[in-house]
Amino acid sequence: MPRHPVHHHEALERLKQGNARFVANVRSLASMGSELQREALVDGQEPFAIVLSCSDSRAPGELVFDCGLGDVFAVRVAGNVVAPSIVGSVEFAAAKFGTELVVVMGHSRCGAVSATVESLRTGKPALSDNVRDIIDRIAPGVAEIVSGGTKDDDVLGHAIRANVRVSADHLRHGSRVLEERIASGRLKVVGAEYALETGVVEFFDT
Repeated sequence: MPRHPVHHHEALERLKQGNARFVANVRSLASMGSELQREALVDGQEPFAIVLSCSDSRAPGELVFDCGLGDVFAVRVAGNVVAPSIVGSVEFAAAKFGTELVVVMGHSRCGAVSATVESLRTGKPALSDNVRDIIDRIAPGVAEIVSGGTKDDDVLGHAIRANVRVSADHLRHGSRVLEERIASGRLKVVGAEYALETGVVEFFDT
């Protein structure tokens, strides 16, 4: 456990500043890594943020936030869905390292959410039972958007953000370990969406 964990407000500000550098095509020296950094991290880590994001190759959290080695505890899974192993990963980082900020980050044009929307509309079977598990975790949070009055052009965008909110709420209310830390002010869970088109990360429900 670090002696002085980074407060979640400061951690969020660091991520915002890092994303601003990324959008401006500027990298910090810390993000480039070095032999000294690697050596310093051999015996332990103190990540200032936990980022649960999609596995999409176009949306790596460490890069879009211009972070370096040891800065971010990254958890990646298609559709940024929450399953028991994902909750356990977040619990581990929060309890072991004292990390106070969790960001659940979706992204525009998400294939997993798009596949879920298509499945709900057409009943098309999933590629496999494992892919079906991902779709089944996304579907309840986006079903109303798909079946409701949202314009077709807006459905995927609204579904992506709804899916982020569902995952964030699952972390807030689906774990005794995380709930206790949130109640005591030692943890904050926020949602975010990364725009593939611009590189900008928009935070919400902060």
